Amino acid sequence: MPLARPQPSDARVIAHVDMDCFYVQVEQRKQPTLRGHPTAVVQYNSWKGGGLIAVGYEARKYGVKRSMRGDEAKKVCPDIQLVQVPVARGKADLAVYRNAGSEVVSILSRKGRCERASIDEVYLDLTEAAEAMLAENPPDRLEAISEEALKSHVLGLHLDGASTRDCVRAWFLRSDADHRDKLLACGAIIVAELRHEVLKETEFTCSAGVAHNKMLAKLASGMNKPAQQTVVPLSSVEKLLESLPINKMKQLGGKLGTSLQVDLGVNTVGDLLQFSEEKLQERYGINTGTWLWNIARGICGEEVEGRILPKSHGSGKTFPGPQALKTVSSVQKWLNELCEELSERLLCDLEQNKRIARTLTLHASAYKLNDSESLKKFPSKSCPLRYGIAKIQEDALKLFHAGLREYIGIYHVRSKESKHEWAITGLSVSASKIVGIPSGTHSIMKYFHNLNQTSTTTSNDICTQDAASLSPSGLHLADPQIDTYEDEARTGHEMPTLYPVADETEVCKARGLAIPSLDLVLAIPNMHMKIMKQKDLKSGSENGLVSELTQSKMDFLGPGLKSEKQKKKIEKEKVTCFKKNKQPKAGTTLSNCSLGRNDIRNDAWSYKRDEIDPTVLNELPPEIQAEVRGWLHPRKRAKTVKKGCSIVQYFSSTADL
Repeated sequence: MPLARPQPSDARVIAHVDMDCFYVQVEQRKQPTLRGHPTAVVQYNSWKGGGLIAVGYEARKYGVKRSMRGDEAKKVCPDIQLVQVPVARGKADLAVYRNAGSEVVSILSRKGRCERASIDEVYLDLTEAAEAMLAENPPDRLEAISEEALKSHVLGLHLDGASTRDCVRAWFLRSDADHRDKLLACGAIIVAELRHEVLKETEFTCSAGVAHNKMLAKLASGMNKPAQQTVVPLSSVEKLLESLPINKMKQLGGKLGTSLQVDLGVNTVGDLLQFSEEKLQERYGINTGTWLWNIARGICGEEVEGRILPKSHGSGKTFPGPQALKTVSSVQKWLNELCEELSERLLCDLEQNKRIARTLTLHASAYKLNDSESLKKFPSKSCPLRYGIAKIQEDALKLFHAGLREYIGIYHVRSKESKHEWAITGLSVSASKIVGIPSGTHSIMKYFHNLNQTSTTTSNDICTQDAASLSPSGLHLADPQIDTYEDEARTGHEMPTLYPVADETEVCKARGLAIPSLDLVLAIPNMHMKIMKQKDLKSGSENGLVSELTQSKMDFLGPGLKSEKQKKKIEKEKVTCFKKNKQPKAGTTLSNCSLGRNDIRNDAWSYKRDEIDPTVLNELPPEIQAEVRGWLHPRKRAKTVKKGCSIVQYFSSTADL
């Protein structure tokens, strides 16, 4: 649903930059021999030569269109060069085009706030740059204007028999222009410079629209292609929209546009001017009615978001006609492929941009073979996203089952290999709600590198770190609760959580014995780790030491030690280690008085062996892998690890002083 936003009071300069036949340009850069020749990029499906997904301008001159297939294009243009899009996992791989688009974005973002709208189009807010240029070096004082800027198409410009270039130059140099037009002129000069830099650094041409809002800039960018730019002064907005077909306007190509044509007889955007805002609100609601009234007058308050990275990642594939998927096993096969690609993109985003996604969503297109409810849509389903290929694949399949139960009814879901009364024609998985990892984060391995440092230093700074930069497979180790499931309750246990001690500082009163304070919270599902500053401990009475160490151990192990039997075990070891009127020997550490490591592991770590992802385990350091496998298989004694490398030894108060 379109959203009506108020128009900013201050003049803005917005540009929409659209790459020219981008996929073809990328292929021509890879194969320079294709330049100047009719070229088209085709799908990986070879049926009838494959469907055309991009057509170069040289091929368009011969009548080649994107709606054609390769064989048909060759009949129209025998010399056309067909380049197949890269293929990975049985589907188109757009990574090469996506990366090329990032090159362009990095250049365009040098001058203003940049919003990446797709692989090959970008919005720019150049208001600040235009204001700065207007203050320092306004266009009417320029001695020379770049040739690229003079090629601009200025809507509403009267030629009066003069050449277009001279008229454009006169428009830029007007001294009587109002502030808005002067800003727009500065913006046009800046955009021309940016487009030239893109061509110089990437060999790609692009077209642009320069206006006072996103809507008008988008409309203008496609008016004069390729490699040109169009400027929309405020005085020419009405004429631009007067004859613009209603379905050419963004968000009016669907049901809303059809309703305007059928119910109100509106065929052009200019036709909307005859209806009052109240009339449109009465027919389409307050929000949509106001939005329609605004666009008829060229008003758009939508801001350019400062975003050069995608808001989501997705992977999908269509299965037309006889390729439709009709068994759960075939759906699972393709889900695994799609999830593998999605996982790779998520890991790449994490490594390059320090961002993580939080929501996994499954979309599907389907129809019923009996055709009794052909209009019913397959419901989309979402759940919290867990990193790791196996986990994403598992959750995506469960989301599909949840959607399938809703689509055809739970009692119609049959065995895995049986034929169903449904068919899947489209399948996709996406990751959204992507957020950046807070600054100052480090890998968990940073803590193991500091094991040899003394624990009695009082000058250590407080270190607060997020565990989001852990290996992605380690994020969200617990199985998520998926709200979309109707009859499946998830009861998985969370992998390790260490609870904080009751007090910030332990006071050891035994003479000559210093025990570090422990205020450590490790909550991997929430990706947050905190280590507080360690302090020197003072000596004191022995009884106080015994009681405080016992309480600290109970707090440290959290809910894992709650039974009377466990409490008695602690008391027994406490008496063994601390007899009345007997001080600990020099060099004694807390490890001499602790529970056995196996007891700590069994009591404090709650997990199900069959739910532990081996891919996660394989990403840990070898010595930690060996220890964890020892916990998972207690009958097989784990290999002894080098002192100081045990994860339990670090997160308990067992470090030698």
